[in-house]
This record gives sequence, structure tokens and C-alpha cells, in this order.
Amino acid sequence: MEPPPRSPTRRRALGLGLMFGIGLLAAPAPARETRPAAVRELHVVTSGGFNAAFEALADRYRRDTGIRIVTEHGPSMGETPQAIPQRLARHEDADVVILARSGLDRLAAQQLVAPSTVTDLGLSKIAAAVKVGAPVVDIATPEALKATLLNAKSVAWSDSASGVYIQSTMLDRLGVADQVRAKGKMIPATPVGRIVAEGKAEIGFQQLSELKPVKGIRILGLVPESLQKVTPFSAGVVAYSPHQVEARALIAYLASPKAYPIIRASGLEPASQKAQP
Repeated sequence: MEPPPRSPTRRRALGLGLMFGIGLLAAPAPARETRPAAVRELHVVTSGGFNAAFEALADRYRRDTGIRIVTEHGPSMGETPQAIPQRLARHEDADVVILARSGLDRLAAQQLVAPSTVTDLGLSKIAAAVKVGAPVVDIATPEALKATLLNAKSVAWSDSASGVYIQSTMLDRLGVADQVRAKGKMIPATPVGRIVAEGKAEIGFQQLSELKPVKGIRILGLVPESLQKVTPFSAGVVAYSPHQVEARALIAYLASPKAYPIIRASGLEPASQKAQP
């Protein structure tokens, strides 16, 4: 006996079920959630005053975190292509900048650095140096420094924060501005210590931390306290950096107590302000 024919309703139900099953088989599997790749490299631009400390700290940071630090150097200010403001204006690869606080504040005002990330790392003082083998002159008091400057055949200072202060303020306060400016020179891009070591200046002035790494010079000491200019060296996150969180973490590391011994060894004093990652 033949089975009765299926009703149209039952045939439609079977057809829909078959189509649904085929649709499930053909549907693509849901995509797996992808996590962003871990940052393995940060780009830092730093000025001379914090260079020595940063090189040592960057090496430690790489060992602690696995993040490689690519470092570029340049003066805190000026119109040379190497100057940090010029680098950022060209949008060179950079995640963190480290330079004199006054320069960093200007970059923050231009929205090139995130203002909320600006953090003082070290405090720098101005020192003087002569070439190894040259007579050791006295700079211990304002009177002695004045006499040394007047007797020197040539004088050099940097085109960064310390040099601007020397040229525009310290020489005036000593009453020797006209005499010393006539035989002095502001040095762009090149460490003043190198100019002194090469015999191109009889005496040179720059941040102690910038003079210490230079071979071939003798550091006479710090400028007298009454004439001293303390410059904070500070860090900030570059506004266009694609690695904001990682850049903040690096700054927090540089401002932490574990960095203090290295900062002191470089000729700076650690700043008290701390960064938050």
C-alpha cells in the first residue's frame, strides 16, 4: 500500500528546515577576538642634559620590560634641524621627549606634547671646564669668575637653556657682558666640552651633566651659587605618538626612585615630582 502524499504544509516545513541547516553549515565561523600587538619599541628624543642618565636607564628598562628604546639626540631649543622643536614640527617618529622644562612647556603650549604628561626628572646646574693640561683657573666666587672671564682669550657656551641664561643674564650680573660677548660664542648642536677639548675655546660653560661624559677636559666646578641657574630636565609624551600608555609607563620609570642613583651619577639631582603610568 503506497504512503499517502505529503501535505503542502509538511513539504514547506521540511524545505525550510533543510535550507536552515544548509545555511548554518555555510555560515562563516565567528571571528576570533584579536588583541593589539604588544609594543616592542619606543622612540625617545632627548637633549644633552639628560643624555648620560637616559642611556643607562634605557638599557635597564629594556632588560626589565623587553621594550627596545630608539634614541635620537638634539638641543632643547634653536633653529638647527637637530633641535627637538624642529624634529617634532616635522612629526619625526617620537613617543617621548626629554629636554629642559622651559622648552617642554613651549612644546606643550603648541600641542606637540600632552600637557598632562609633563614630568620633571632631574635638576641640572651649570659648570665650567678647560682643556686637560691647561691652567686651572678659579671660578669659586663671583669675583674670581669675573676675573677668569675677563682674562680668558675665548669663551664658549651652549645654545640651550644654560647658554641663553649665561649670555642674557649672568654676564650682565657680573658686569662683563660687553667684554665677554665680544670674545664669546654660543655653540649650536655640538657639546661645548668638545669645543674646549679641541682647543677652540679656552673655557666653556654648560650643564654639568653634559660636560661629564666629554673626554679631554677638566671640569673646574659649578658656577657660584649666587649666579647659578638650576634647570629642570623633564619628560613628556608626544601628542601624536601611537603608544600613549607605553610612553607614560616609561616616564613613570624614569621618575621613580630606582632611577635616582643613575641620575645622580650623571651630574643631576633627581626631581621630586613623580609620574603616574
